[in-house]
Amino acid sequence: MINAVGRDIPEEILELTGKDIFRGTHHFDGVEFRTATHKVKPVINSGGSKLLPSIHEALAACGIRDGMTLSFHHHFRNGDKVLNMVLEECHRMGVRDLTIAASSLGSQNDPIVPYIEDGTITNIQSSGVRGGIGKAISEGKLRGLAIMRSHGARVRAIETGETHIDIAFIGAPTADEYGNLGANGGKADCGVLSYSAVDAQMADRVVAVTDCLVPFPNLPAQITQTYVDYVVEVDEIGDPTKIATGAAKPTTDQRKLMMAQYCTDFVINTPYFKEGFSYQTGVGGASIASTISLAKVMRERGIHMSFGVGGITKPMCDLLDEGLCRTLVDTQDFDQDAIRNMSTNPRHFYITAGEYANPFNKGAYVNKLDFVILAALEVDTHFNCNVVVGSDGYITGAQGGHPDTAAGAKCTIIIAPIMQGRIPTVCTDCTTVTTPGEDVDVVVTDYGIAINPKRQDLIEATKDSGLPFKTIEELRDIAYSITGEPEKVQFGERVVGIIEARDGSIMDVVREIKPFAFKD
Repeated sequence: MINAVGRDIPEEILELTGKDIFRGTHHFDGVEFRTATHKVKPVINSGGSKLLPSIHEALAACGIRDGMTLSFHHHFRNGDKVLNMVLEECHRMGVRDLTIAASSLGSQNDPIVPYIEDGTITNIQSSGVRGGIGKAISEGKLRGLAIMRSHGARVRAIETGETHIDIAFIGAPTADEYGNLGANGGKADCGVLSYSAVDAQMADRVVAVTDCLVPFPNLPAQITQTYVDYVVEVDEIGDPTKIATGAAKPTTDQRKLMMAQYCTDFVINTPYFKEGFSYQTGVGGASIASTISLAKVMRERGIHMSFGVGGITKPMCDLLDEGLCRTLVDTQDFDQDAIRNMSTNPRHFYITAGEYANPFNKGAYVNKLDFVILAALEVDTHFNCNVVVGSDGYITGAQGGHPDTAAGAKCTIIIAPIMQGRIPTVCTDCTTVTTPGEDVDVVVTDYGIAINPKRQDLIEATKDSGLPFKTIEELRDIAYSITGEPEKVQFGERVVGIIEARDGSIMDVVREIKPFAFKD
C-alpha cells in the first residue's frame, strides 16, 4: 500500500506487524486510546534491601527466559557498559530469542553482534542503530525485525502495550539499596534518566545497575523506589568522558560555520524570533554552531528565550547561565558541561521522554516549540528527511527526537551540506524516509536555502533578508552537477527493519543489502 509519503509498504509487513500505513502527521490527533498495564510484585514487609550480588542473580530473580523483551537507556552514549554486560550474562545463561528495546544503540554495543548472529537476540527496537549492529541488521543477520522509532514514539509504544517490557535494566549513576535512582553525584554522571522513566513505570520487573551505592534515601530521585525491584552494584556502568563523542561535538569546519550563520540569519528574519521564543537544536556541528551565533543576536537585541528543550549542550547551558534563556527542560545531556549544569543551575529541569515528545499524551513539550534546528543524512525534493539509513543502504543513524520536534515546531529547519564526501545530501528521493516533508519547513545548505512552498508565510517574511534562496530542485541540481546522479542502492527483497511514524504506523521499510554489495 502507498502511504502519505509515497512509500510502498508491503502487505505482508502490515499483516506481520498489525500496523497501518502512515496517513499523515496529524491523523490520530484527538483520537482516544487506553494505556496498557503491567505486573507489579508488591513489597509490603518493612525493612530489608533490594540489593542482589550480580547481574546473574538479578536475571534469575526476574525469571529470565527465552523470548523476553529487555530494555535499556543510552544516556551514557558511547560510554555505556550496562547493555553489553547484561546481554553477555544472558548469553552465558543460554537464553535465546530476546527482543532488545533500547532507547538507542551505538558502536559501543558492537560486542553484542555475535549474539544477533547466534539467535540470542532476534528482534531489536530502538530509535536507530550505529556501528556493527546496523551493519548486521542491514546484511540480514537479525532473524526478526528491527523497529526504529523516535523517542516520543518509543514512549507511546510502551504505554499502549505495543511494546511490553519484561525486564528493564536502568544504569544509574547513584542508587540506594531500596532503588531510589539519581543521574548525578556518582562516578559516571549522565545528567538525566529521562528515557528510563517509562521503562520504570511500565516494565514487569525493573533492575537498577549502579557503580555508586549511596545511603538511603537517595534524594532527589529521578526514578523512585516504588518502581524498582532489584539493585545490583557493579564495578563500572559507563564512561562519562565518551558522552560527547560521535555526533555531539562542536565544529571548527568553516563550511558548517557558514551554514550556521545562514540558519541564524534566517531565524532572526522570521516572525517567531521575538521575546520569549522557544528553541531546540540537534547535536550536529552546524546545529550547535547555530546556537552560538544566535546568542550574539539575542544579546544585541535584548531578546530572551523562554525555554530550550531536548538534548542539551554547553552552548544552551551558557545561554541559561547568562540569563538569555529562562529555562532548560532536559531529556538528555550531550557533554560534561551540560551534565554539570543540571546540578548547578536551578532553572535546568529534568523531564521524562514522555513529557518531551510522546504524541499520545495530553500535550508534549515539542508542541510548544517555535524553532527546531536539525541535521539529516538526506533531504529530498519533497522535503522528506532520512536520518537512519546511509546512501549505501546501511543502517547508520538514529531518529532520536527528529520526527517529534519536526512535527511540533512552528519552524523546522534542516541544516545539511549539499553533499557529504562525494554523496549528494539533497536528492530526488531519500533512500529511506524517517521524517515526512509535511513537517519540514526550511533546508539550509552551503549552496543556498530552500523554503518548503507550503510555507508561503516564511517566504514572504524573509524575502528581503538578502539570503541565498533557491528551490529545493535547484539545490538538488547543484548537488548532482558536482557529484553526478547517484545510482540506486541494490536492496534485496527481504524487509529487515521498519521505520515507524510517531503514531505507530509505518513510514517506510528497510530491506537487506544484496550480498554482492556487502561491506568488508
